[in-house]
Amino acid sequence: MDQRLTTPGNGLGAPEQVPESTLLIVDDDEHVRRALRRVLRRCRAKILDAPDAAVALSLLEQEPVQVVVSDYRMPGMSGVEFLRAVKERWPRIQRVLLTGQADSTAIEEAVNQSEIFRFIWKPWDDAHLIITIQSAIDQFWMVDENSRLQGLLTLRNDELEKLNRDLDGKLAQRSAALVRAAQEWRASFDAIGDPMAIVKGGGCEVVRANAAFARAAGVSVSNLAGLRCSDHAYGQLPCPTRCAMPATGAADREAAFGERTWLVRSFPFEDGESQVLVFKDVTDEREVSRRLFHAEKMSAVGQLAGGVAHEINNPLGGILAFAQLMSRDANRTAEDQENLRLITDAAVRAKKIVESLLRFSRRPREEEKGPVVLSQVVDDALFLLQSQLKEGRVEVVREYGDAVALANANQIQQIVVNLVVNALQAMAGDGRLTVSAAAAGPGRVRLAVADTGPGIKPEVARRIFEPFFTTKPEGQGTGLGLSICYQIAEEHGGSIRLEPSPAHGACFVLELPTPSREP
Repeated sequence: MDQRLTTPGNGLGAPEQVPESTLLIVDDDEHVRRALRRVLRRCRAKILDAPDAAVALSLLEQEPVQVVVSDYRMPGMSGVEFLRAVKERWPRIQRVLLTGQADSTAIEEAVNQSEIFRFIWKPWDDAHLIITIQSAIDQFWMVDENSRLQGLLTLRNDELEKLNRDLDGKLAQRSAALVRAAQEWRASFDAIGDPMAIVKGGGCEVVRANAAFARAAGVSVSNLAGLRCSDHAYGQLPCPTRCAMPATGAADREAAFGERTWLVRSFPFEDGESQVLVFKDVTDEREVSRRLFHAEKMSAVGQLAGGVAHEINNPLGGILAFAQLMSRDANRTAEDQENLRLITDAAVRAKKIVESLLRFSRRPREEEKGPVVLSQVVDDALFLLQSQLKEGRVEVVREYGDAVALANANQIQQIVVNLVVNALQAMAGDGRLTVSAAAAGPGRVRLAVADTGPGIKPEVARRIFEPFFTTKPEGQGTGLGLSICYQIAEEHGGSIRLEPSPAHGACFVLELPTPSREP
């Protein structure tokens, strides 16, 4: 929405009426500008457009703008150069880059040089485009309002310090300063966009909450005190008691309520009777993560395509050859029976390869978690990679027994495939790959993938789980593999880390909960 967050009026520094939001579209294609204007009318913002960067910079000097949407490819100044100029001259303006599927370098340039808010692919999805632009508008006003509140807080702090110096001993004036400080605290509390509440009685009765909590609960701020969640009085928010929030120590729990997923954070007070609850809607983030997982799997499937095609062509060629032999002979002899057996073996082999590939590429659902035998998952992953294992002189050592984890087998298989592929690339087709699985303490199992490659330098090891960080040459890695492995491990209640390898290579250790672990 094209307005700032507002706070309860305290008579001091209250924000003025918020002006209408303005959106600037920059694209050298008139049809694209016209299409963007038509779609973005629903953002309830004033829309300006310009055919190139020069005209756009002129417009920005004449009129305040909150969000700039720029095409990447434009005559003269490119979209990245233009957005960099906007960042330097008007750093608060939110910048969105519109780029084609082939412009992958544009994204890297825009992130590194222009610090864009988001990027949007061409052709765009109208709903995604509207959500992105509306988020950019909201982000501008949030930053603007935070700056205003920071200035107000600084001013009040200066006033309070002056009162403490000049009016020492005057209890009434000191009390007035404390009242003003409390008002400022409430204003800052209400300015936070995520729902927050102070509760007591096992996370049930509300003592105080911010404006965002009141909106989500569907009640006025004045009626928040004493609100209980027993009758779903929290509205759109989940009841914290259902999350079993502990009375001591900070904790994070996810709770599904309706069609939304919430991350509930608790911060208990020292008395153990009350705690602060913070609710964050992570539905969209989880969906984006799931899509990212699926995209990485498709990338891995693409790398395996050559080997899989080779494995499929061999049995199919055998089927065709022996079928031709049978078609030439009307009588089925012992030789015919042998040919039939060979045909069957080749068909079963092809079927097994295709089924394994389909299981690997299928997008898993969140609820698909259960007891998983790690040895079977590892064997399935190694089967997918058998063509790459055959290319060099890699010795595969399996050291696992009956270790069982509570997990999604498809996602754990994805982790194993990523780790094994990285190990094979590090060893350059010559070395020893060791995969082990065993118990790792009460309620935990451990799966390790170790290689005899050159290892990982300490300065690189600190960043290996960062998204888009890679040491591979351009075109050979996305920098997402280990980041996705880390996210999958976290979502399973486990962990993944790099440990020193006895063979002076790299050793990645994945820990997961067992089915017997209490929730």
